[in-house]
Amino acid sequence: MEPSPINISPVTDPKLVSIIVPVYNRPVMVEEAVRSALAQTYRPIEILIVDDESNDGKTPAVLAALAAKHPEVRVLARKNGGPGLARETGRQAARGEFIQYLDSDDLLLPHKLERQVAALNANPDAGIAYGMTRFIDADGNERQCTWKEPNQVQEKMFPSFLTARWWETATPLYRRAVTDAAGPWTEMRLEEDWEYDARVAALGKRLVFVAEFVVEHRDHPEDRLSRGHELDPVRLRDRARAHELIYRHARRAGVGDDVPEMKRFARELFLLARQSGAAGLAKESQTLLHLAREASGTQRNRLQFRVYETFARIVGWSLTGKLSVLSDRLRW
Repeated sequence: MEPSPINISPVTDPKLVSIIVPVYNRPVMVEEAVRSALAQTYRPIEILIVDDESNDGKTPAVLAALAAKHPEVRVLARKNGGPGLARETGRQAARGEFIQYLDSDDLLLPHKLERQVAALNANPDAGIAYGMTRFIDADGNERQCTWKEPNQVQEKMFPSFLTARWWETATPLYRRAVTDAAGPWTEMRLEEDWEYDARVAALGKRLVFVAEFVVEHRDHPEDRLSRGHELDPVRLRDRARAHELIYRHARRAGVGDDVPEMKRFARELFLLARQSGAAGLAKESQTLLHLAREASGTQRNRLQFRVYETFARIVGWSLTGKLSVLSDRLRW
């Protein structure tokens, strides 16, 4: 079931940007992230730091000090629920006409808000402004992004967002009306950001591009939810749900079977169906296989699908998934 919109704080200033920073046990990095927000050349801003029940004995004190020193900063505390629900807590409390999400390990470059608010003001029909992302490795050096095609210039988010989430959480600046229409973040802890953006994409709002670097996305050795074993059933359960929702958002937006991005997503659904089966998630595996066939259009009855489903019904979804994943590895 998709989330339903809820009531949130009213806008108090039509020029205000609300910067929402979820954090869990990152005292040094969150302070750097907040300082990058405070260094913005644009005003007015409010910075809503959402402490997702940090328990390291350091982060709450850092947040309290930031709030005591800077009137723009408010600290909100919530029971641990993951990054999506933490962002949602901030979204509900936000009072700005513009919404900026900022993960605690990323940085805003100084002119980001100034440039992107100006872009939205100059393009009243656009709902989202975005720019380029600079990727920084764990040693602080700029690196080339090879795992996806970043910094694309697009007028709409779909269908390209079916291929990959080609920006980072901090890259876009949303009009408040867009985030209100998209509704709340989910409780998923993995790929919740991709699902959220796909839900935004289904609204069909026009993008406006700012041709400069606006954020830095930083790699680091600290714990990240994006790291983990590909067959971890907890991770796969979230990924399966996210992919199902992303697919339905794309369909709602009118993305058809003949679009190359949908064909690629169909292959990804089938891969995830096999991985889910190998992890013992029979229900998720069946659902994803059904969606993969549906997304394949005229190819939905091809032999590969029929053989896999028949075999799974005979020997079980788990064993079929394990054999399929093993076959994929041996092929490489």
